[in-house]
Amino acid sequence: MSVTTSLMSTMGMVFAILGAALAACLAGVGSAIGVGLAGQAAAGVTTEDPSKFSKTLVLQLLPGTQGIYGLLIAFICLSQIGIIGGSPVELSLAKGLMYFCACLPMAIAGMISAIHQGKASVASIGMVSKRPDQFGKAMIFPAMVETYAILALLISLLAVTGVSGVNI
Repeated sequence: MSVTTSLMSTMGMVFAILGAALAACLAGVGSAIGVGLAGQAAAGVTTEDPSKFSKTLVLQLLPGTQGIYGLLIAFICLSQIGIIGGSPVELSLAKGLMYFCACLPMAIAGMISAIHQGKASVASIGMVSKRPDQFGKAMIFPAMVETYAILALLISLLAVTGVSGVNI
């Protein structure tokens, strides 16, 4: 293998690992922000009425799913390229960039949707604080934001698993 080929293979692996890292990190950061915002609101409501703890906790946890989705995409990508399992594969630069791009929907949509889901959860926690009987309706608002995280998960999942079948 020439030095140029070796460098290109190394760069392919670097981009694939970077994509996996971004999926886990950005979605995780978004979840941390969203869960933190909702947690602050939930703590305030629970201080006033401890009986609302379970309802506010459920609403607080919703923005945390994007971090899980990002981690899932990272695991699948790292598994596909052999980092998990201990047998790294040879990756061309083009294929490494494909893995990188395949991880981006979950990274970007995961981060943004988690933050906005946290904000929707804050509003829903406010709703539950005044009208605990409306918990079911309050769940729908942040759950609607989850739809876009699931769409990003789906496209990244299909793309990451599809890259392995590409011969470049």
